[in-house]
Amino acid sequence: MDARALAPSLLELVGSTPLVELSRFAPGPVTVYAKLEGQNPTGSIKDRVAKAMIEAAEATGELEPGRRLLEPTSGNTGISLALVAKLKGYPLTCVMPENATEERRRLLRLYGAEIVDSPGGEGSNGAVRLALELAERDPSYFMPFQYANEANPRAHYEGTGAEIVEALDRIDVLVAGLGTGGT
Repeated sequence: MDARALAPSLLELVGSTPLVELSRFAPGPVTVYAKLEGQNPTGSIKDRVAKAMIEAAEATGELEPGRRLLEPTSGNTGISLALVAKLKGYPLTCVMPENATEERRRLLRLYGAEIVDSPGGEGSNGAVRLALELAERDPSYFMPFQYANEANPRAHYEGTGAEIVEALDRIDVLVAGLGTGGT
């Protein structure tokens, strides 16, 4: 999408992030590039994943209008899901450790998500356990479940990775952070 064009929705701004050469960080024969995923609407690479998981579920009919979303999160994917859910009209409940940072909680609430606390001492595993229990008790929830959703890594194979391959003639090494495996 042309940066000067008007976007009909924030969802249209997910992906197609700039790739910039970092010439001062790699003198000599090495060229280093950085993919500026902070240019996504929430400032996170997880926007790609959230959009991909929801749109894949819509395409297969697993997710229908009005259905409630439920997701365990430590923050970033939940925040991105909250944006996508808000824009698509899905109510979202995020299960997160009670000791998650206040800034993440505020962002989730700003995007309209409800938060259910899991025991802080159990970390993300506790959030996953509680979310699975809630989903089992209440089948009206749809849980994208970032930890096992094929659309999570596919968002980068078909999106981020494809953008990098298209932009560069040659790639010798790729370095990326690892969380749920989606990135």
